[in-house]
Amino acid sequence: MAPEPPPSLLERRTIDVVPESERHGTPLNQFTLWFGANMQITAVVNGALAVVFGADPLWAVVGLLIGNLLGGAVMALHSAQGPRLGLPQMISSRAQFGVFGAVLPLLLVILMYLGFAATGTVLAGQAVDEIVHTDSKPVGIIVFGALTAVVAVLGYRYIHNLGRVATVLGVVGFTYLMIRLASTHDLGGLFGAKPFDAATFLLAISLGAGWQLTFGPYVADYSRYLPRLTSARTTFHCTLWGSVIGSQWSMVFGVLLAALPTASGAGFLDNQVGFMGHLGGSAIAVLIYLVIIVGKLTINTLNAYGGFMSILTTVSAFTSERRVSQWARTLYIAGFLALSVLVALLASHDFLTNFKNFVLLLLTVFTPWSAINLVDYYLVSKERVDIPALYDPNGRYGRWNIVALGCYVVGIVAQIPFLSQTLYTGPVTKMIGGADISWIIGLVLTAALYYPLARPRSQAPDDMIYPDGFLPAAEPQPTG
Repeated sequence: MAPEPPPSLLERRTIDVVPESERHGTPLNQFTLWFGANMQITAVVNGALAVVFGADPLWAVVGLLIGNLLGGAVMALHSAQGPRLGLPQMISSRAQFGVFGAVLPLLLVILMYLGFAATGTVLAGQAVDEIVHTDSKPVGIIVFGALTAVVAVLGYRYIHNLGRVATVLGVVGFTYLMIRLASTHDLGGLFGAKPFDAATFLLAISLGAGWQLTFGPYVADYSRYLPRLTSARTTFHCTLWGSVIGSQWSMVFGVLLAALPTASGAGFLDNQVGFMGHLGGSAIAVLIYLVIIVGKLTINTLNAYGGFMSILTTVSAFTSERRVSQWARTLYIAGFLALSVLVALLASHDFLTNFKNFVLLLLTVFTPWSAINLVDYYLVSKERVDIPALYDPNGRYGRWNIVALGCYVVGIVAQIPFLSQTLYTGPVTKMIGGADISWIIGLVLTAALYYPLARPRSQAPDDMIYPDGFLPAAEPQPTG
């Protein structure tokens, strides 16, 4: 590998493997990052959706917990790949789909990052507007977009530092809001008002699972700097529980807000940011808005950082680039965020319905990808990857992997009869009362189809193959 340049304020690494000499941190950093990233207003809105679309608050809380645990386990398995590979998540997809074939899920991932960045910018922009007392929608959105760009350009270390700040502020802010809510409303009376309904219960599970599964395409981006011999089990659990506890806390708060009597709850559904500030009280409202901004800044930075690397991964499939200059890196990030700000400015007012449909649609395209990536890495390749070949279309993994691409398409198509969307409801979904279980079909069917087809055709080496110079001189290079 090329000699290391002098230290820089900005992160140097992009889609290239992080050498052992630059590894740092502990798995606990994964807990604080994902806890802080989930203690934020969009997760609150996600939890509220379960009640908005008909679930009793009790069963909404239970369903969201089940979904967060199931989706979080899948997401954390992706995170555990980071220390061993030292790569961004989507680069590793080339081992399953081929160097060119991985572009298909990559394009969908980029759309996901863009959608989440835009919706997050809308809400955070409202919090900025409340602080500076402006009714001009573009001001808050543009200011927040600029803040996101700064942290994303600075890179990995600063993102983790922001996660620690978001964790502390999130715990303090949401604890205070929960106390305020409990002191002004009879929360116990909100539960059990409706009988159990299977369709809305499954919807709550889907909302929790979908929330977690959408982190899968970029979660290893933030564990790839951990030392190579970091315990995969510890990385898994720190990521899992940071993400699940943070998201469940936020979503339960959203369930309670959405379940308030119409005179109170309607305020949250109509104005999520303003309602939370009002709940905090006039003296504390500015601090609540700051909590909202920091929480959204954390997750929005992850979206911008992951979006930039996904774009670069897509481009590099055809240019064979492994690294880009810091100026090029900055331009990639700035361009992505400029587009997300534009989408945010043009966003529809029908936020809740559109966001619910967006999350469930993402489930459709990412559960088959997760199934293929995890089955291949843990069961077919058994954690053995030829890293240099990931950058070479003529190498071990080739340009296209027809088996993986075919299973991916089948996994998406198979979910269509089980979809429950505003524009389309599948026939099976109608038969079972409107419950959306498409993500379960996509995950299980794709895994069951891919494993027997891929195992005899495995391109895995006999051991991990790292680039020259990756390991310290005292440690022998594994050979494949």
